[in-house]
Amino acid sequence: MPNDYDSIAEGYSTENETSLLNAYYERPAMLDLAGDVAGRRILDAGCGSGPLFAALRDRGAIMTGFDASAKMLELARQRLGDDVPLHLADLSSPLPFPDAAFDDVVASLVLRYLEDWTAPLAELRRVLVPGGRLLVSVNHPFADFLQAEPGTSYFATRSSSDEWTLGGHTAVLTFWSRPLHAMADAFTGAGFRITAISEPAPAPGAREVFPEAFVDRPSGKFLSFLFFVLQTD
Repeated sequence: MPNDYDSIAEGYSTENETSLLNAYYERPAMLDLAGDVAGRRILDAGCGSGPLFAALRDRGAIMTGFDASAKMLELARQRLGDDVPLHLADLSSPLPFPDAAFDDVVASLVLRYLEDWTAPLAELRRVLVPGGRLLVSVNHPFADFLQAEPGTSYFATRSSSDEWTLGGHTAVLTFWSRPLHAMADAFTGAGFRITAISEPAPAPGAREVFPEAFVDRPSGKFLSFLFFVLQTD
């Protein structure tokens, strides 16, 4: 992936620990969808500094992770321990794992960095056992459309770049947006069945910690990410 997280790794990791979108929305939603993971072999695809990895391990999962950022992996090892199976790998390339090595894969906000999902999804399916699950979070396509430049087509697969400054360091990150049907077509084309699509509310306590974010949201819900549970045959 072209995005360089090394320069902002520490600042991003710190932000991720307590932010509304990560700590009170995306991560709790992924854990809810994962359910009872005790004894399940789970691959954390794009594990970053390891917060989801740690939470799943605390629930009894047997965890492995990889990330394309060496600095993120360094932070993950500080969190998780030096003996934890963490790998420097890129989802846009073949993965260093044997066939049918995992019961589940979690892919948190990682597919949004890829223009073409075909080979990455094929790799994730390859490393899953028959009947295994792929849990995915992505930017909500309609939320992306609402934030796009006037005249942008919802139905286009398109890139956008944002400048993120975290921890005193700046990086330009490029994201890919695509419509819902294109996501569904990619998943089914890779041999997955879509067993759940979720647009959850944030975790309990979010409103108390971030009251300003809910002033115009009396229902407590908002558009940000979209979640899928996919299953192999």
